Amino acid sequence: MNADKVYQMKFSKVYPLLLNKAIRKGRTQQEVDQIIQWLTGYSEIELKQLLETPVDYAAFFQNAPHLNPSRKLIKGVVCGVRVEEIKEPLMQEIRYLDKLIDELAKGKPMAKILRG
Repeated sequence: MNADKVYQMKFSKVYPLLLNKAIRKGRTQQEVDQIIQWLTGYSEIELKQLLETPVDYAAFFQNAPHLNPSRKLIKGVVCGVRVEEIKEPLMQEIRYLDKLIDELAKGKPMAKILRG
């Protein structure tokens, strides 16, 4: 899938995919939300509001209140690409979230996922 298609996807369509990946592995919506909030700085209320609006994935990240500086500690492979080597900043942010959800689904403790 090319980057433009990913950027144009609605966050309200991507979120259930992230959530289902975690839930299938015994994790919770609260944990998914905590990861998203940690990464982007959105509050619980803001996140719920975004799910009710037609915001695209690009705008979701571009308008994030506070991208967590510790996100740069996220390393590893998502979709066959090392997240730390992605040159396009917006795609890197998207892949950071993918990597965190992958870690959650694989059973990693929240403290380690959130680089605590």
